[in-house]
Order: sequence, then structure tokens, then C-alpha cells
Amino acid sequence: MSEAASTRIPLALLPSLAPLLHQWLPRQRWFAGKGTPVTGFSLVSATELLPLRSPGPGLLHLLARVEQPGSPGDCYQLLIGVRETLPPTLAPALIGHLADGPLAGRTVYEGTHDPRLAALLLERLRTPGSLGPLRFQRYDGSPAIPGALAPRPLGAEQSNSSLVYGDAYILKLFRRLHPGPNPDLELPLALARAGCERVPTPIAWYESATPEPFTLGVLQPFLRGSRDGWVLALEALAEGRSFRTEAGELGQVTAEVHTALARALPSVKLSGAHSEELAAAMIRRLEAAVRTVPALDPYAPRLRKAFEAVSLLGRRGRIWAAQRVHGDLHLGQILRGPVATPWSVIDFEGEPARPLTERCRPQPVVRDVAGMLRSFDYAARTHRPWNPSWAEACRDAYCSGYAQACGADPRAEPELLRAYETDKAVYEVVYEARHRPDWLPVPMAAIDRLATLD
Repeated sequence: MSEAASTRIPLALLPSLAPLLHQWLPRQRWFAGKGTPVTGFSLVSATELLPLRSPGPGLLHLLARVEQPGSPGDCYQLLIGVRETLPPTLAPALIGHLADGPLAGRTVYEGTHDPRLAALLLERLRTPGSLGPLRFQRYDGSPAIPGALAPRPLGAEQSNSSLVYGDAYILKLFRRLHPGPNPDLELPLALARAGCERVPTPIAWYESATPEPFTLGVLQPFLRGSRDGWVLALEALAEGRSFRTEAGELGQVTAEVHTALARALPSVKLSGAHSEELAAAMIRRLEAAVRTVPALDPYAPRLRKAFEAVSLLGRRGRIWAAQRVHGDLHLGQILRGPVATPWSVIDFEGEPARPLTERCRPQPVVRDVAGMLRSFDYAARTHRPWNPSWAEACRDAYCSGYAQACGADPRAEPELLRAYETDKAVYEVVYEARHRPDWLPVPMAAIDRLATLD
């Protein structure tokens, strides 16, 4: 199909589809603009992955920019199924019925919920090639992808969507897009080429080449039977068991991944000026958080000192190494299968709310360490009564495991580690206040602890 043919119908379709998207899009878990009205849409690209012929189904791939007040306009990946009538099994996927336009009288719906359409995505990934602006690629030397694997959506994600194929592969579809390589493809590819076995190797992926480069989806092995560190930690708490051994192993895994990333990708040194910029950004986030959550205000002067200590050390000549890191490391990002199987690290996208340029910037490795330390605290807080000694034991074992694996103990840089942990706790306060007020005491307890450290 030529690119011109693939875009002709969608260009005429968008005005009739827009009223339905106005209602449907803000209800999606992966839509980042909740709470702000959608004022319009503009088409970035459109491709018929399966021709829109009656009675269907057809599959329409859209990159659409969503216009909202005060926003430059986020671009989203939409996979729109088209049928004359929707079978009852697909009723939850309904977007709406088109009253006018080139497909008047047809029904549109979330295409990833349709097994036939979801299977088509895997077929496209089996053979590298192009379709309009889309480019489908395979990792060199990866095994052939078998066909006829039954797809099913994975319902646990928030910022993206995932499809599992026959318990053999998982396809992550990025919904909110940023121009440039997505680190959830870039970093696992770099780690695979460096021989790191802690991260599932990408098998295939697809991108948009024009008018802007976007990473759209990544296919990786599905770690069947695996459970994440969060689930395993909660089990240990419920059974009254120590988690020290597992926490030490997680520290070793983190260090192994950091070492491989430093080998595979450039590292830099953070001088005094960079340290001041780092601290200034943390202070700005603290000030914004205080405006959002006034309960932070009494702690703000002492929290600010944690950030200023990093700036002061930089001015005195302290230099820190910085490299590519995971960017959003916590217990839920590390998986383990049956007993004695290795741990695996997943989801290198970083915090999706942060700009891609920031997520791809080299940072001190304690950024990841701080995220995991905060995750132990969260796990301990789910237990009644609260078990702070359990969290402290995990924190100690994790840092010791990290040091054992690479020879560098993250606790040897107390000012930098405290600053990153404080910055993470401030972020958590804002998140919980907005989305889970019942959880707000968890990061607030950390704020209280961090504010009293010397």
C-alpha cells in the first residue's frame, strides 16, 4: 500500500472521529492530560494496518496530537478498530459509532482488545519492512518469531499498553510519544550488545520515521511465571520473614546493570556547575511541591539543605560520575521466576511524565539506588503495624549487595544519596496527594525522617 493511499481515508475521517475521541481519550489510564479539557486534535500520521473494508474488521494506526490549554500538545499512538457491528465480547473496547464522514454508520473501538487485530501486529513484526511511515525492525540474530500465537491484553499498566502472545512474547505499545529513541528500546539493546543477561533482549520493534521519529512498540520475551519484587516483598512481610537475602541480590543485580550500561554507553563527569544545576532543579521541584501540598511547607527549609549540600560540594570541587541509568527503579521493575532463577530488570522507560531529554541524560547511579530504597519503605508501610526495621534491614542489605558486586558502596556518597532520596520522596508526596490520598502518610513519613538527618 502506498503512503498516499494509507492516509487518504484517515485525513477525511479525523473530523468525524474527533467528537468520539473527546469523550473516550480522557478515560484511558494512559492519557496524561486528565483534568484539562481537550480542545482539538491534529493528525501527525495515519496508516491502514488492515484496510477499512466493509464489514471489517479494519485497523487504523493514528499518531494524533492532542491540543489542551497550556500544553504544546502531546502526541499519542492510537490503534483504532473499525467494524460495522461490534460483537458483545468487544463491548468494553467501544469508542463509539460514527454518524458522518467516510465511515458513517461504522463502529470504532480500541483495536488492541480484538484478538484478530492484535495478532496482525505480531505478523507485521515477524518480517522487517515498511508500511507508509511505519518501520518494522528485528534484532540481529534473534530467533524467528512463530505465527499463530494467541494474543491477550495485559491490564496492569497505566502509562502504556501491552499485549502478551502465547506466553512467549510481550509487546509494549507506547501511548504518549516523545520524539527520539525511547530508552525502553535503546537501553535494553545496548545491554544486549554488551552481553548483559539481566535484561530481556528486544526481539523486534516498530517506529515512525516521519514526520518525527517515534519509538512505537517493543517486542520482548515474556517471562512466564515471573513475579515482581514488590509481590515477593509483600509475601515476606505477611509471613513475618526477612527479605535481606533478596534485597542483597537486588543490589547485586542493580550494580551489574549499571556496570554494563557504563561499558555500553558514554559516561560523563559532573563538575561544580553541573552539581549546582542538579541541586537547583531539585529545589524547584520542592518549591512546586510545597505549592501543591502545603503539608510539606514546615519541612521545606530542612529539605532544601539536603539539595544545597550537593551544590556546596560541587563548588568545593567534588566531581561525580554520571551515566545512563534505569531512571525509575523500584521493586515492581525487577522480576523473578521460580526459585533459583535469575532476577531480570524491566521497564527502562524512566518516569514517563519527565521529558525524554531528561530521561536520557547521564545521571549518578544513586538515582536508581534511591528509587529502590524508597520502594522498600513503601513495602514496609503496607504492613500493619508498620515495620520500619524490616525496611531498614532491606536498605542495608541492598546497598551491601550493590557494593559487593561492583566495589562502590552507594552510602559512601551520603550527601548525594540523601538528595536523590529526598527528591524522590517529594515526588511521591505530590503523586499520592493527587492520586492516592490514603497513601500520603507513606512518603510524608520519609519526609519527616529525611528532614531530621544531619
